[in-house]
Amino acid sequence: GRAGTAAGPGTPRHGLGASRALADRAVVFQDIRDCPGPLSALTELNAAVKEKFRHLRGRIQELEQMAKEQDKESEKQALLREVENHKKQMLSNQAAWRKANLACKIAIDNSEKDQLLQGRDILRQRKTTKESLAESASNITESLMGISRMMSQQVQQSEETVQTLANSSRTILEANEEFKSMSGTIQLGRKLITKYNRRELTDKLLIFLALALFLATVLYILKKRLFPFL
Repeated sequence: GRAGTAAGPGTPRHGLGASRALADRAVVFQDIRDCPGPLSALTELNAAVKEKFRHLRGRIQELEQMAKEQDKESEKQALLREVENHKKQMLSNQAAWRKANLACKIAIDNSEKDQLLQGRDILRQRKTTKESLAESASNITESLMGISRMMSQQVQQSEETVQTLANSSRTILEANEEFKSMSGTIQLGRKLITKYNRRELTDKLLIFLALALFLATVLYILKKRLFPFL
């Protein structure tokens, strides 16, 4: 099948440029796979693919910057998900690119072997093959280095995300400690209020008993004064 898939019909407007770039890459990969040779022609096709990947990385970076500048968290997350989708599609296309190169080189090598079996310029073909293989190895190495750099950037972004989550977790823990402290203060206040209520009840009881004793004493004195014979 053709390598390099385009974005689906639900892709937001912000990523249409990147999606079209991914779709254009499918045609180029098919051209690479069907390239009859020589290796110089394959090199030219690969140079065009490298330029398209460079342009695509720029578009993805622009989309990622746009996401970071969004005020609404929902829009920001939607754009970041779109950025991740494009990055995954680009990695898939790079893998397809390598497969297309490998298939083309195998086809060219088989063609050259057929020519060798037919006795056509054996020495010249061997020299060309060695030079082409060295050039191809150099091109593949450069492509792998580009992928390695991109993966390094993704790892760095992941580390920044983890650091942000750690800071958020620390803030939540600090807030939780403050809530615990406030809860302890509230419980202490509740105990003091209960204690004061009990003391107030005791005071009222003592006042009532004192008043009763006072009234009893007054009645006793009145009785002795007014009714001494009783």
